[in-house]
Amino acid sequence: MTISASQVAELRQKTGVGMMEAKKALIAVDGDIDKAIEELRKSGAAKAAKKAERVTAEGRAHCYAHATGKIGVVVEVLCETDFVARNELFIEFCNDVAMHIAAMRPLYLTREEVPEELIAKEREILKDQLLQEGKPENMVDQILEGKLNKFFSDIVLFEQPFIKDEDLTIRELLEKKILSLGENLKIHRFHRVEVGEGLV
Repeated sequence: MTISASQVAELRQKTGVGMMEAKKALIAVDGDIDKAIEELRKSGAAKAAKKAERVTAEGRAHCYAHATGKIGVVVEVLCETDFVARNELFIEFCNDVAMHIAAMRPLYLTREEVPEELIAKEREILKDQLLQEGKPENMVDQILEGKLNKFFSDIVLFEQPFIKDEDLTIRELLEKKILSLGENLKIHRFHRVEVGEGLV
């Protein structure tokens, strides 16, 4: 099958991969852009996982202040080399993550950080709601898992849809950046401050 330059350009624009990788992905799925994106995400996750063992001792503590001056975020993003830490794409990524944190208010970095007692409490509340709605008891556990996943995507940074592209989670955005920059990257921690929060 012949793949046009415009198809390759479109896929590159949507995924940030190189020309040959984009062409190869399109050939593998007979030119279907959506399927090519899906395949690239799968292979991207695998390649990112291979880089995950590499040491990240450089990076940036990136500060972001909302235009109103009422919200501030510091996010620590790690990389392997000082060269990448100064790279514009890396700095832009740090800023995107910080801006996302300012807007979406995640409470935890990963699902593993969410306290067990909070999950248990949420599970209990959701289960009660489902039973009160008259859902069949044999279906409740299945529905509950979906609702718990939604709960995690509300409070866990890595599971939130990225505000600039809701087709990508923050974890997938990170994997995409690992591929484009060619180094292991880690969002290590963040802190969000909002003026007056907790006073009312």
